[in-house]
Amino acid sequence: MNDTLLWYTTRGAGVVSLLLLTGVVVLGVLSVKRFEMAGWPRFLTVGLHRNISLLAVVFLAVHILTAVVDPFTHLGWVPALIPFGSYYRTFWLGLGTIAAELVAAIVVTSLLRGLIGAGAWRLVHWLAYAAWPVAVLHGIGTGTDAGSLWLVAIQVLCALAVAVAVALRLLTRSPDPLAEDRARFRERVRRDP
Repeated sequence: MNDTLLWYTTRGAGVVSLLLLTGVVVLGVLSVKRFEMAGWPRFLTVGLHRNISLLAVVFLAVHILTAVVDPFTHLGWVPALIPFGSYYRTFWLGLGTIAAELVAAIVVTSLLRGLIGAGAWRLVHWLAYAAWPVAVLHGIGTGTDAGSLWLVAIQVLCALAVAVAVALRLLTRSPDPLAEDRARFRERVRRDP
């Protein structure tokens, strides 16, 4: 395979992974709020979250595989599996390894959810909140185009998207489809001695 093609594939798959993982985090945050709008049912948010997660894992695998076989850096498998095990941009690649391993833990526990139980799955799933910013930091410090305007713009937009989703989660109440019925019931109970 051509070295230039590997370079573009590694960088492209990394950027697409970041965009997809950002979408996964945003949808995950919104699904906890049971986000819905007219024409956008809750199950659509959950389904998109799952499917985009799978696509993100595929692009992450392509990013890692092409980085490992790229002859420019001669990384090999050690830095892909052992954090901070690389001679090349040790800190930044180590962050990428940590983010990938956190994502791997989320994938494995999602596949084993029926065996490990919802509580254990949820506990590990919280790692997504750690994996995403670590992956963003990895992108900020790794690669020849790490400081380029287009990549910084993508990273800023991703950060804004997650910040808006988190703000919505923290500042809005979860919609309760039975709130009106409960209020009517409570009112009736109060009136009837």
